[in-house]
Amino acid sequence: MSLLKSFFFRVFISALFLAVPILGVWTFVTADDHGWWFPENVSSYGGEIDYLFNVILTMVAITFVLTEVVLVYCLFWYSQKRDSKATFSHGSHTLEMIWTAVPALLLVFIAFSQMGAWNAVKIDMPDGTEADEPYSPDRPMMEVYASQFDWRARYPDEEGNFDGMDVVETPYDMYVPVDTKVVFRLISRDVLHSFFVPKFRLKQDAVPGMEIPVWFEATAVGEYDLICAELCGWGHYKMAGKVHVLPQDEYDAWLAGAREELRSNGSLD
Repeated sequence: MSLLKSFFFRVFISALFLAVPILGVWTFVTADDHGWWFPENVSSYGGEIDYLFNVILTMVAITFVLTEVVLVYCLFWYSQKRDSKATFSHGSHTLEMIWTAVPALLLVFIAFSQMGAWNAVKIDMPDGTEADEPYSPDRPMMEVYASQFDWRARYPDEEGNFDGMDVVETPYDMYVPVDTKVVFRLISRDVLHSFFVPKFRLKQDAVPGMEIPVWFEATAVGEYDLICAELCGWGHYKMAGKVHVLPQDEYDAWLAGAREELRSNGSLD
């Protein structure tokens, strides 16, 4: 009877541990159906980011499941009562080489897989655009300042200058045209922040003392959440804004209206 109880106890404990990978895999398989997965992608390079995430997720999932299965097997098999003495082993040099070489090869695979997306997002600005090039009507450019605890977008005047009288500044909100490569400089006024628009698959740290070029191309009209993804102080939770993606004509009308209101010195109704 004692042996029977011991057997069922081992089965019960092993089943609990086995439930971890089963529930984990089930969660990811059904995540999209329950709204637990990524938000809609509305960025031209979002598909590349999602692909890399899925590649890494698949590799991690396979490793996780295999590890858990081995754990459950060892838990069940070696927890039974034995009369024989344990055999001590110093280790296996071959096994150590294998579990060092396999992760190393996987990391090399990831490194080469991400090179195209990294170059597109971080290295090669659209059409060779660099952060210090002048404003171009077909590539709206702005400066985005991060500070405790707000975002401020600054739009250049009609000559492309950021120091003129007609520089439009909007707190918390950015306005950009749809289907247009938007290039801007990201600047922090104080501490480390992180510019994060989930639906654009865009996340870039704003580092004090640096002006970082960033670009995106929104593919759908709408309003999209802009949040700070780096803990930056007591008001971090409220450092949120919106990116307003407009049709080109509406964007042009908004920018012209913002400049006119700025020139009016508040006299417009």
